Amino acid sequence: MLIVQVFIQVKPQSVEAFKAASMENAAASIREPGCARFDVIQQLDDPTRFVLYEAYRSQGDNDLHKHSAHYLRWRDTVAGMQAEERYSIKYTACFPPDDDWK
Repeated sequence: MLIVQVFIQVKPQSVEAFKAASMENAAASIREPGCARFDVIQQLDDPTRFVLYEAYRSQGDNDLHKHSAHYLRWRDTVAGMQAEERYSIKYTACFPPDDDWK
C-alpha cells in the first residue's frame, strides 16, 4: 500500500473554488480500481491549508492516477489558486496489513 499526503496552501480568495475542484477530483479518484482512499482535509486553524490523503494499492496505481483526465484537469484548475508550491510525502502502510485494504 502506498500512502501519499499532499500539502497545499491556497490563496484566501481561492479556498471555496479549491475545495470544489478538489472534491470533484476526489470523487473521481476513489472510483479508480487502484485507489483505496482519497480524502480532502482542511486545517481548522488556517482554512487556507489542505492535505490530500491518498492511498493506492501500488505505485503503478498512483502512476495511473497521475495520468487520469480528472487529475490533469484538477492540476491545471488549481495551479493558480496555490499560495505556494504544493509538496507531497510518500509512506508505506504498516497497519492495517495490506490484505485489510482489499
